[in-house]
Amino acid sequence: MSLRTRTSDVGRFTDQLWDETASLRGAIDDLEFLHRLGDGTLPLEVFRTYLEQDSLYLAGYSKALAILASRSPDPQTAAFWANSSATAATVEVALHGDLLGGDRLPPRQDEPEPSTACLAYVSYLIATATTESYAVGAAAALPCFWIYADVGRGLAASAAEVLAADPNHPYAQWVTTYDAPEFQESAGRARDMVDAAAAAATAQERAAMTAAFTIATRYEFMFWDTAMNPYAWPTA
Repeated sequence: MSLRTRTSDVGRFTDQLWDETASLRGAIDDLEFLHRLGDGTLPLEVFRTYLEQDSLYLAGYSKALAILASRSPDPQTAAFWANSSATAATVEVALHGDLLGGDRLPPRQDEPEPSTACLAYVSYLIATATTESYAVGAAAALPCFWIYADVGRGLAASAAEVLAADPNHPYAQWVTTYDAPEFQESAGRARDMVDAAAAAATAQERAAMTAAFTIATRYEFMFWDTAMNPYAWPTA
């Protein structure tokens, strides 16, 4: 059952966040980039660009999660964010490196720099984790877990069909990992952390948590969209 449809979750604060961003999430589901990533028709150079940006993003995201760990209200919560930070910094980046360092994708001559969306998203997460309350920082970090896990279910199913037709497809095998049980479980745990933070928060703080979740969801849309429709940095 999808993370978005568990009947036992009705009434949770994170359900309110999910409902609040319904139109944004619908726009994410409709992105050409995600459709073509799932059905295997995404141009290889676009996929390489996405992997490069995702690696840069994860390096920054791991810092935001480490900050959340340092500001957590109890050891168990701190352990979750710290473990998630380590995973983002090592395991996930290693998966990217296997493809980027191989010969299945077009080569790149120069070192990639963060896209406008990537830098803005990472900067927002680190700044929020640092300058806002722990609860608001956790709400900002949640979309990367939850939306990624939710979108990943459909992508993984599509990629499995692609692999059945072409076992040597250059990236379909990688896409099937989007629905890994470990990541789905982590997304559920991240929800628990945000629900617990909301239960201890004031009404004003919960409003700030909703705003942070919404902003991060906007960045989720922008991050995926600019992989296929890049917005170039201004040049002198």
